[in-house]
Amino acid sequence: MSGTAEQPIRVLVVEDDPVAADAHVLYVGRVPGFTAVGKAHSGAEARRMLDRTPVDLLLLDLHLPDGHGLQLARSLRAAGHHADVIAVTSARDLTVVREGVSMGVVQYVLKPFTFATLRDRLVRYAEFRGTAGEASGQEEVDRALATLRA
Repeated sequence: MSGTAEQPIRVLVVEDDPVAADAHVLYVGRVPGFTAVGKAHSGAEARRMLDRTPVDLLLLDLHLPDGHGLQLARSLRAAGHHADVIAVTSARDLTVVREGVSMGVVQYVLKPFTFATLRDRLVRYAEFRGTAGEASGQEEVDRALATLRA
C-alpha cells in the first residue's frame, strides 16, 4: 500500500551529520505521501527509535559513528524489523551495493544529492510499495522492480 494523506509512508532519517539530518528530514517532508517520524545520529539511537516508533522506510547513512549502516540493517533484520532501506552514502563500492541489496536496501542515493534526486527515489519507492496482488507474468514483475531501478 502506498502512502496517502491518511497513511503516509513513515521515514526515519539515520544520519550522523546534524545539518545533513535536518536537511533530509525537510526533504522527506516536502514529498507528498511521506512523513519523517524522527532522526537518529547513530545506529544505537536508530535501534531505540525503531523499538518505539513504527517506521516503513529508513533513509540510512552508511557511515555512522558506531558502525557501518549495513551492520545496522543486518541487526535490524535479525531483530525482526522489516522497514525498507534507502542507503545514503558517498561510497561508490559496488561490493557494498550488492551486500546491501541482500539486507533490504531497495535504493542508493549518492552524496551529495539534491532534493529532486531524493524526491525521485521516494516517488519510485512509493510506486513500488503500491504494487500489490499477484503478477500476471515475468513482464509485470520486471516492471515493478524497474520502478526502483530507473
